[in-house]
Amino acid sequence: MDRIRLIIADDSDFVRDGLKIIFELDEAFEVIGTAANGKEAIELAKCYKTDIILMDLEMPIMNGITATKEITTNELGKVLVLTTFDDDERIQKALANGARGYLIKNHTPDKIKQMIKALYNGINVLDDCIFDKITGQGHLKNSGFNESLFTQREGEVIGAVAEGLSNKEIASKLFISEGTVKNHISAILDKASLSHRTQIAVYYLTGKK
Repeated sequence: MDRIRLIIADDSDFVRDGLKIIFELDEAFEVIGTAANGKEAIELAKCYKTDIILMDLEMPIMNGITATKEITTNELGKVLVLTTFDDDERIQKALANGARGYLIKNHTPDKIKQMIKALYNGINVLDDCIFDKITGQGHLKNSGFNESLFTQREGEVIGAVAEGLSNKEIASKLFISEGTVKNHISAILDKASLSHRTQIAVYYLTGKK
């Protein structure tokens, strides 16, 4: 199995060095570089093939949200936000700018590793508290997400995609076949004029395409 190639972007030396040690002790990961700001993270991602960029949000010179947009626009790797901030504005901006996951810095190393592996395997990840915060305060209703475009079943599939579930997990949850899930996702992409499943989650959570 190939190692998951990581960039760690955080303005705290303590966080960067601590995470680097944790990942380097695990054969499943390879830390290809660390960055003290978003600009350095972009430069590293341009120089080295990268799978996942762990991205803090508040950093000098260039913040994580701006760096996330640059990285995802140029397909330099998948961004997993790892931050102390859980306010609505930062969450929505990070997701709208292409972040595939959003975690708060209160998890054990094993949990963070698990989330990175899930993202590497194509499953978007959100802290439970983040998902509950977004969906529980009415953001979906007012965010621009047009649920009238979709059938009830398609709406259920969209919600499951936003939870980060795989096609197999969605099929199990909704008691339908994986083939049916794929057909629903294709129909959703077409109706919403989207190109891939990550955009489904972003559209559902933020109302932005």
